[in-house]
Amino acid sequence: MTLTAPKPTAAMAVADTTPVRLAPLDILRLGLLGIHTRRMRAALSALGISIGIATMIVVTGIPASSQKALMNQLSALGTNMLQVVPIPNQTPPVELPPQSVDMVRRIGPVTVASAVANTHAEVFRNDRVDADDYAGLAVLASRTNLLKAINAQVQSGRYLSASTERFPTAVLGSVAATRMGIAKVVPGRPAPQIYIAHRWFTVIGVLARTPLSPDIDRAVLVGWDAARTQLGFTGHPTVIYVKAREDGIDAVRNVLAPTVYPELPGMVQVSRPSDALAAKRATQTTFSALFLGLAGVALLVGGIGVANTMVISVLERRKEIGLRRALGANKGQIRGQFLTESVALSCLGGLAGTVLGILATVGYAAYQGWPPVVPLPAVAGGFGGAVLIGMAAGVYPSVRASRLTPTEALATT
Repeated sequence: MTLTAPKPTAAMAVADTTPVRLAPLDILRLGLLGIHTRRMRAALSALGISIGIATMIVVTGIPASSQKALMNQLSALGTNMLQVVPIPNQTPPVELPPQSVDMVRRIGPVTVASAVANTHAEVFRNDRVDADDYAGLAVLASRTNLLKAINAQVQSGRYLSASTERFPTAVLGSVAATRMGIAKVVPGRPAPQIYIAHRWFTVIGVLARTPLSPDIDRAVLVGWDAARTQLGFTGHPTVIYVKAREDGIDAVRNVLAPTVYPELPGMVQVSRPSDALAAKRATQTTFSALFLGLAGVALLVGGIGVANTMVISVLERRKEIGLRRALGANKGQIRGQFLTESVALSCLGGLAGTVLGILATVGYAAYQGWPPVVPLPAVAGGFGGAVLIGMAAGVYPSVRASRLTPTEALATT
């Protein structure tokens, strides 16, 4: 019995010539295969991209960290602070309303509002000092949030609080402490006392020097409620300290006078913002384009290196390309393989460059004592740029590889 092979049908012929579709995972595996088999060349090519990305992050992160440190220093100069005082030498004297601090606190951009008031009381080291031997210090009633409003710090002891402001306690400015002969308040030891308006007050703290408010250095601060009950204070503040958001400092200044004294806003003086605010704004609006240019050049050099590597890879792997084409791989699959390899190479370099750039920025900022700042746009833009560079660098080599015919590729020696 003779067996004969069936004749090929048109359907079978069509099935034999239908190209096999590669899954994205297969294309990725083929792309990574070229990197795995040529590790040294791939590492050197990725190094160019990583240097470019690291350069971009470093040249944006280090100036940003330096700028942040400068902004903090300028902010310490009181760029967001204002003072409100009544016009002096008026008859009768101008008195700010007792509720004026609470009214200022309701202004939207205001973050802190505090006040002091001159009690016109006299202070002495003890009750044995001659009344004519006046120390020349002002006794000021103070709100408990004064330190936050004037960027002041306690050198020793503690400041007035809700639990102490009602009692005869006092805090000395730096100059006042020197004149009173009280260098510091030592915990665990009996607190020193001073004599104010024929009453003893316990000193609970000494302030460090306050450059933004030198009047506080020469003052004895007592609680707002204690000044009412012990010193006959009427509750009218003499200086209101205001902190506001810097973007709204001008708007706050324009409404402070009518807010504090609605009946006679012309009887109120409002300080102008610190000159440091203008310097800070100028600093914020300047950014060195040179740094971005250097990062762009570094990325361009890295991209050229990737493109060069991929072109050489096509020339070296012509036999591989020809064999794959002879086994049925179409042009799209060849393009996908080499384009994936180029993008993967750039992604690896971009990832390494991102980590290197962040570490370098944080390390340098820590060495300089700056707050580390790593701009997220630079990180995202750098990694995204690496991907785009990989795609652009791989277009020509992948197209060139796909145009090789099987016979042309296999005929090379």
